[in-house]
Amino acid sequence: MKTMRMLYVEDNPELREIFQEMLEADQREVIACATAEEALLLWSASAFDVLVSDISLPGMSGIDLARRILETQPPCWVVLCSGYEYGDTLSLLGPRVRALAKPFELDDLERLMDEIHTALESTT
Repeated sequence: MKTMRMLYVEDNPELREIFQEMLEADQREVIACATAEEALLLWSASAFDVLVSDISLPGMSGIDLARRILETQPPCWVVLCSGYEYGDTLSLLGPRVRALAKPFELDDLERLMDEIHTALESTT
């Protein structure tokens, strides 16, 4: 089974540390950063399968970050996290974009990560 590489973007240091630990598991590697701008640099320097990002970030938003990454690497997966409802806005970004409403249960996170990992496995 292939290791799924994730880039996680969250500006709150405590949340970033907790969420990174929640995301890490067998077959999952997580790199975390604080801004969309930093994420773009990391994304261009390394190969990632999934972008997991908060929507509300200082500077560039998580949605704008997702758009930029999807322009350069359309087959990647994107998970956008927010405490707000975004309705159809996120689905307009593409078929591999998912929303995770805050606060969420660990089971919901695991189910979503398993779904994405299974989809990645079936395309390789």
